[in-house]
Amino acid sequence: MNKVVTTLAPATPAGAPPEVGATLQRLRLARGLTLEDLSRIAGVSKSMLSQIEREKANPTIAITWRLANALGVQIGELLSSEVRSTDLIRVVDAHEIPTLPGAHAGYSLRILGPMDLAGKYEWYELTLQPGGELASQAHDPGTSEHLTVVTGAVELEVGPEKKKVKHGATARYPADVAHTIRNIGKTEAKALMVVVHR
Repeated sequence: MNKVVTTLAPATPAGAPPEVGATLQRLRLARGLTLEDLSRIAGVSKSMLSQIEREKANPTIAITWRLANALGVQIGELLSSEVRSTDLIRVVDAHEIPTLPGAHAGYSLRILGPMDLAGKYEWYELTLQPGGELASQAHDPGTSEHLTVVTGAVELEVGPEKKKVKHGATARYPADVAHTIRNIGKTEAKALMVVVHR
């Protein structure tokens, strides 16, 4: 009778937290982001990110969620030490797309572009409730924006100039001056906005 010998892999310590640092660093570097870039995008201090990557600190659930959103991955991927093969087609589900809520001003801004292009090219879906507005300070010199209205109509104010942008039209304008997009209509307005940094 043959004996069957099974070898068990050494068990990981029970209750040990996942080592997020190496995975965080791998995902960050794969996207060409510096610690400073990720800090700005995720709203987590650079020193905290450095401590997490060196396994000197474990992130809270809230910080892990912010980091996963900033890197465009699900929380589970950030907590996993497995190296996933890169898909040729990466589909980002609606619930994974980070949203900047501006309920106080009647807008919501979904970040459609990948985080590794932030600061170069960014694109968003802007939804404005009736009376809502997105007011922006001047961006870096040479920055421009391209706004395509998908539903409704908006009023665009750039410096001293105001123009109405109707459904289907695209406005191109300098974004290195203060600018405001507002919905002066009675129904919701939706637009796609592309920001190009020089």
